[in-house]
Amino acid sequence: MHPMLNIGVRAARAAGDIIVRNMDHISDIAISEKGLNDYVTEVDRRAENIIIDTIRNTFPDHGILAEERGQLGKGEYQWVIDPLDGTTNYLHGFPQFAVSIALKNKNVLEQAIIYNPISQELFTASKGNGAHLNSRRIRVSNRKSLKGALLGTGLPFGDSDNVESFIRTYRAIYSNTAGIRRAGAASLDLAYVASGRLDGFWEYGLKEWDIAAGVLLIQEAGGIVSSIGDSDNVLETGNILCANSKIHDEMNDIIKSTI
Repeated sequence: MHPMLNIGVRAARAAGDIIVRNMDHISDIAISEKGLNDYVTEVDRRAENIIIDTIRNTFPDHGILAEERGQLGKGEYQWVIDPLDGTTNYLHGFPQFAVSIALKNKNVLEQAIIYNPISQELFTASKGNGAHLNSRRIRVSNRKSLKGALLGTGLPFGDSDNVESFIRTYRAIYSNTAGIRRAGAASLDLAYVASGRLDGFWEYGLKEWDIAAGVLLIQEAGGIVSSIGDSDNVLETGNILCANSKIHDEMNDIIKSTI
């Protein structure tokens, strides 16, 4: 395992321990609302702090972009951190949430970790060395069309301008598939695309920390990731479409016809 990936894994596991230990005390957790239907808890903050501390103990000069604390320092290397993706699920005891950590070098994704602390499934990727689930190599599905495909998505929340676009796209895609799932933690959805559990995924309006690790995982698992719309930079737009090459192209054609 790459030394930087190893530190990221150590940080993710430490955060996961905090998340799991507090599950029996959810009713006592302090909660604040960052925006409409967007919550942060003391568990998010504690998990984020231990990730940052673990990274900075070894790499004190690296920059960090974290969901709760924002931009901390700058440098050729930047860690992108979501300490608890799926906070709303967590608060309801719905076991679909994860720790997501990515590392960029000169703005190129090089390392990725998505850790499900409930199942203890650890998804990792290093640029050029493939994607893995608990040390076992993973690949995107080999399904050749949307017929029979199982897709994932996320619903735009708050006062998003993407609601109408999503509704049109959903209507156009749904009838061509075996089903569409909305589980509420984008990082895990992307990990499931990388491991072939989902054949594809799309969502509007995500943040960089939601998707950075998942983007590299899918790419290293042989999949295609693109931004919905005109921009090529999915980390900037947050409008993500991903699948194997055949399903990606089919989904992309449908989405283009609806926007």
